[in-house]
Amino acid sequence: MRSDRNHAGGLCLLLWILLMANGVAEESERGTPWAIHIIDQSSRGADGVKLADIDGDGLQDIATGWEEGSQTRIYHNPGPDHVKQLWPAMTVGATPQVEDAAWIDLDRDGRLEVISCCEGKSQSVFVHWPPANKPFQNQWRQEVLPSSQRKMMWMFAIPAQLDQQPGMELVAAGKGKGAQIGWFQPGENPRELSKYQWKPLSPAGWIMSLFAIDMDGDGDQDLLTTDRKGTLRGCRWLENPGDLATSTTSAWKNHWVGGQDREVMFARVADLDQDGLSDILVATRIPDELLWFRRLDTSGLKWERQVVPFPANTGHGKGVAVGDMNGDGQPDVVFSCGNANPPKSGMFWMSYSKNGSKRDWQTHEISGPRGIKFDRIELLDLDADGDLDVLSCEERDRKKGLGVFWYENPVK
Repeated sequence: MRSDRNHAGGLCLLLWILLMANGVAEESERGTPWAIHIIDQSSRGADGVKLADIDGDGLQDIATGWEEGSQTRIYHNPGPDHVKQLWPAMTVGATPQVEDAAWIDLDRDGRLEVISCCEGKSQSVFVHWPPANKPFQNQWRQEVLPSSQRKMMWMFAIPAQLDQQPGMELVAAGKGKGAQIGWFQPGENPRELSKYQWKPLSPAGWIMSLFAIDMDGDGDQDLLTTDRKGTLRGCRWLENPGDLATSTTSAWKNHWVGGQDREVMFARVADLDQDGLSDILVATRIPDELLWFRRLDTSGLKWERQVVPFPANTGHGKGVAVGDMNGDGQPDVVFSCGNANPPKSGMFWMSYSKNGSKRDWQTHEISGPRGIKFDRIELLDLDADGDLDVLSCEERDRKKGLGVFWYENPVK
């Protein structure tokens, strides 16, 4: 029996060595992982990054919900000279099981509030009101949005201009039993949260992405979404009827883009083929691949689907972003992954060259094997060196996760 155990142990060791060797080979082929700079690692379960310049200094600040840490925090961009250090931070509220933190000028006074969407047992949306000045030095005030309580597990929120009137509306969506996509209609005083009414626009299963964008070229904002579960899973958009009275009482018409046969995750809108029409890129999970929906006209009703499989030795598909990562003037695609247990990579980017009608994709490393569960991606030049860096968060590496961080693009 001992001999069998020794033999089994030897086989396991050999398998581990082979896997690690394969990881090293993949890393060598893809290049060296990028340098990582931690913005905040003080809590647990960093879940998404959303950007806004809240103090008017021309730099993008960050809002992040820490799901296991039950708090929402904001981060002051210190500028390129100090961006590689920990960023100044402020906790704006206690938010149990927070899944998403978003920026919106809810009361239309020129200052941005933070909205926290909470799932689990919390099932509430919280509004964090900023101080009159110095948002990173003075305390914020938190209130629950009463019409959100116990309605669903809230997953995502965005500002939107639905009625073509001054001011933004708060659009939100959830997951699980009773989940919906909809918006909160304020009363006469937008600071009086008790007067807000929830206006559902569509059933939902598990919303991953929401975009307020004019999909059909008629001048108003529609809602584009990816839904990973249920009978409405896939990538689709809801048509704004263009009439505020109608939008407050009726469901919006649904239009499919595609992906009903996949577990779709985060999406991004970008003109990847540079033909003047905005395409939709969707990361999918099992199979792990990129769905590229090429827009064929301005109606939003005609799409061509292309599939780009993930390379070997990466995690499950999660996030996607588009930008020129190597300065060649052509857009590239950046990916994040979940379940990226070492030696798998959790973040990488792909470039392509077009040979006739065929596109050849090449993979480039970003994270290497460090990190397990990555989230949304934002691309911006944080160190002011002329190239796009990668901002994201991670919530499963070791005990706390990598937290909120950015990868420094080595291309100069």
